[in-house]
Amino acid sequence: MSVQKPSTPRGTRDFGPVQVARRNYIFGVIRRVFEKFGFAPLETPTLENLSVLMGKYGEEGNQLLFKVLNSGDFAKDVTAEDLAAGSQKILPKVAEKGLRYDLTVPFARYVVMNRGQLTLPFKRYQIQPVWRADRPARGRYREFVQCDADVVGTNSLLCEAEIVLMINEVLSTLGLTDFTIKINHRGVLSGIYQALGGVGRESDLFVAIDKLDKIGRDGVSKELLERGFPQAAIDKVFGYLEVGGSFDEKLAALRAAFGQDGVLSDATAGPAKGLQDLTEVQQYLQDFGFQHFERLDFDVTLARGLSYYTGCIFEVKVNNVQMGSISGGGRYDNLTGAFGLPGLSGVGFSFGVDRIYDVLEELQLFPEGAVAAPLCLVANFDAEGRSTVLPLLRQLRDAGLSAELYPEVSKLKKQFEYADKRGIRFMILAGSEERAGGLVKLRDMRAGTEQTVPAAEVVAVLQALA
Repeated sequence: MSVQKPSTPRGTRDFGPVQVARRNYIFGVIRRVFEKFGFAPLETPTLENLSVLMGKYGEEGNQLLFKVLNSGDFAKDVTAEDLAAGSQKILPKVAEKGLRYDLTVPFARYVVMNRGQLTLPFKRYQIQPVWRADRPARGRYREFVQCDADVVGTNSLLCEAEIVLMINEVLSTLGLTDFTIKINHRGVLSGIYQALGGVGRESDLFVAIDKLDKIGRDGVSKELLERGFPQAAIDKVFGYLEVGGSFDEKLAALRAAFGQDGVLSDATAGPAKGLQDLTEVQQYLQDFGFQHFERLDFDVTLARGLSYYTGCIFEVKVNNVQMGSISGGGRYDNLTGAFGLPGLSGVGFSFGVDRIYDVLEELQLFPEGAVAAPLCLVANFDAEGRSTVLPLLRQLRDAGLSAELYPEVSKLKKQFEYADKRGIRFMILAGSEERAGGLVKLRDMRAGTEQTVPAAEVVAVLQALA
């Protein structure tokens, strides 16, 4: 019988103690900022009904959903005619549930199911894994954790401004300094399409623009040509996308261009609304005293692919690391409408913790304290010392100090190597001579120094050094 070599599914990973400790450090920073801004925690199930998930992410998103086969004989209702008709006919009969693709759609489902008990505006954050049947690559996994914060029940652009503030605070706290918070508006993108006079399909334009940073101008031009856009229209698109200057200068240039093309007639919708919303977000940040406008970029080319965004959209890139976006989100005016509650506006964003982890690791920004290890290890000299070291171990733990006793009587060299590999800072040595005198030796593994202290005082000494 051959022995099977164990492996994990592609796009998934194990996390050892060091990785888990570092991930928890990231989660802790994000959680504290979310709660500082008034967001409450929420969790939703791993599994959602496919009726909840399907149709919420566009055609590409539907293809990336992991479907879960029904229990038992999942194919019992499938007929020969179904097989001949293909997968779309078979799917409803073999799978009723799927793994959640993101946290926003389950959140919308939760809001609708609990609308009678919620106080609006409702601010929630959620830190849970999601799954996508995407092609694995660096920074792209099939199982990954999202950290979402959303507000529903208000149209106030204060929420968009606070998203910028939260992103900036989280990343700055994690030690990142060279990053860009990109912002755009669906109304601006809609205005570019309107300026073309209805040539081609709006969704085709947005999908192509969204790939600009990956395939460049030539690639986007080729794709638009293939999708039926004439060259004159493509040139016009890039005339809009390539406006330069500061935040204010881009707003002014687009306002002039849209006015010239006659697409600012409705001040409450489309490009006029988009430019006004962006101006208001900027004003909120100025009034707040935001000090890092150099990190905020009005990026006309930003066109996040998910179809439910209707207002401001966000994306965050770390500039000194080759990595995709580490955060993104936007305003959705009617996400809950699909579940029977129309007109409830919301806005939210998400941190991609796995990508943030990779960035911090590459830049060596994890603090030393992010890796969890016991503060001290009590050496195990002999069986006779058990009646002394076990009460000492209890006293250390009762005082809130993390400590462990080496489980076996063993050579000191082996115990020192264990402490060193675990990153344990202190060793407590209580051999027969020390025990006879009521003393212990306290060795600082980092400094390589050693001191002898009364056993009754070792807890206080460690508390002072920790």
